[in-house]
Amino acid sequence: MPTLPPGYSVRRPTLDDGPNVFAVVAAQNIDAIGAADYTEQDASDELDEPTFDRDRDGWLVLTEAGEPAGWAWAVIKTGSDNTEMQVYALPGHDELYGWLWETAEERAREKAREAGYSTTRLDINMYPQEKRTRRTAEAKGYQAAARFVRMRIDHPQLVPPPSLPEGTTLRHGTSEEKVRRDALDVRNKAFHDHYGFVPKDYDEWVQEREGSAAHDWSLVHVLYDGEEPAAVLVRTNHFVPDENLGYVLTLGTVPGNQGRGLAGFLLRYAFAEDAAIGRAGTVLHVDSNPQRPALGLYTRAGMREVLVIDSWRKLLDV
Repeated sequence: MPTLPPGYSVRRPTLDDGPNVFAVVAAQNIDAIGAADYTEQDASDELDEPTFDRDRDGWLVLTEAGEPAGWAWAVIKTGSDNTEMQVYALPGHDELYGWLWETAEERAREKAREAGYSTTRLDINMYPQEKRTRRTAEAKGYQAAARFVRMRIDHPQLVPPPSLPEGTTLRHGTSEEKVRRDALDVRNKAFHDHYGFVPKDYDEWVQEREGSAAHDWSLVHVLYDGEEPAAVLVRTNHFVPDENLGYVLTLGTVPGNQGRGLAGFLLRYAFAEDAAIGRAGTVLHVDSNPQRPALGLYTRAGMREVLVIDSWRKLLDV
């Protein structure tokens, strides 16, 4: 591990460190975009994620006065050579920021070696306004690899529910395990070639879903063509505590079923459901890759761009 700059101490996070992690992440986000874009519950959920080893994968840095000043983590995606990391430090603590970045990279190497890989595709996400993060990424040989756009639509009044496409039925995650398994199956098929996507097995996916305070199985919906699962919608409450917005986590169609309006139906269904329970609007994130039609689908549905998140990638020898 690189040498920690003087004036700081570092320790591993605990489940009680949600407020400390939030304080650092929120400060960096506010400096970049003028808003926290994060909650204490988000921090607590991340500290309890199944793939995150609190004893090895994260570093919480404190000032001499015991105040949180920095936070970083590195986690490899199960069954993949793709590692993700994030690095945060209070504005002005650039020396600490560099130390955290080097430390997270070293952990990424270690995790890839443990998984049997000789290299790892290492990703870090940032707002375009995060100049310090971008400078560091460029200096260390990362390259911009993908851009994700946050789209939003407001619901000033009730939204009429859409009509089911002919020959289809809609079932929900609370009905039976088969629907939940079908939801995951559609997800894995629909996103198999998307940037950064790694398929999950059922037990891992359930553990991840149920480990999030924003999850509710009633917000998982599968559209069937006859008896065949054709499209999936997964909604969550991630944006409810701070903005009272519904969130579309997943919206996908099984290959071969595109062009039938199935995703459009599920999107309008999400709008109607969110409006019916008093949400101020609905948000989602979409890969802006021009080879994919999703951005056009959301724009035509009345959604607008409100935020951009860039993913930078480096092939790291381990």
